[in-house]
Amino acid sequence: MANSTRFDSFIAEEVNKYQGKLVPVKASVLERIFVRYVACTKLHPNPYDEFSDASIGPNYEIISGYEHRIKESRAHGDPAWDDPILVEKMLPEGYLILNGHHRWAAATRFGEKRVGVKIVNLTQETDIKKMLEISRHDRRVAIDLDEVIFFQNDADGSGNAAEDPLHFPYNKLFKERLKTGVPALLHYLSVNGYDIWVYTSEYYSMDYINKLFKMYHVVVNGIITGIKRPHKIEASKRRELEKIMNAKYTETLHIDNGLVLLTHSDSKDFEEFDLSGNRETWAQEIMNTLKELRSKEATGKDE
Repeated sequence: MANSTRFDSFIAEEVNKYQGKLVPVKASVLERIFVRYVACTKLHPNPYDEFSDASIGPNYEIISGYEHRIKESRAHGDPAWDDPILVEKMLPEGYLILNGHHRWAAATRFGEKRVGVKIVNLTQETDIKKMLEISRHDRRVAIDLDEVIFFQNDADGSGNAAEDPLHFPYNKLFKERLKTGVPALLHYLSVNGYDIWVYTSEYYSMDYINKLFKMYHVVVNGIITGIKRPHKIEASKRRELEKIMNAKYTETLHIDNGLVLLTHSDSKDFEEFDLSGNRETWAQEIMNTLKELRSKEATGKDE
């Protein structure tokens, strides 16, 4: 209990030390490629994570489990765990923990000098504003990477649910598979006047997602990563970004697995279009829906 209390105090000191002062910054390509281990003292708990919340705090049962794994790994000369701690470079110094607080805590308490890390560059508010400044169109499509674009699992064994994997060696660099029809759909949207914005709650680097789509010859205009970060963009800043988005785009097309939702910024009106749920025809159904919409628009203008 005494050790737990001391560590709670240490976390509180770390949070107070950087609260309101930390600034996420971009790590260079070389840093993200070659920095694989970092001193535990260079990692800092995220003040917005439950781990750092005094009313919730660390789960010492989980920490003890990781400490046991460290002890066993030392005895056998094996790594304590295979998955690195996800971090983001920050000012004034060091790295902010995004995922892996309990592994870091176990390593720190056990006296480990270094831990394995993966450094990522997440989307920041300034990134969003820059992407909006260079965007070309007044219409956009918003689509979720995790639930819609990335192939998850061919549970029923029907096959043909995912695009072919990339050729070697790119299939080793990019493990994610796109759902069948996604490249054709995004290309169609791009050439027909839509900016493409993709969202993910996961901690992907922006440039990783950008390069992945380039492998499929698809241009993505906006990439927002790590949207599950609590309080990352305060409510006032969110409202500001929404206002900028609404001023930039007259309409937004929200694409899901079973639904297409079209919203109009000026009137707040919306239209819903149901999809059959057939994975083989999903992309074509969306393209057909948009063709019908554009045809109606053209007819209405002619009249």
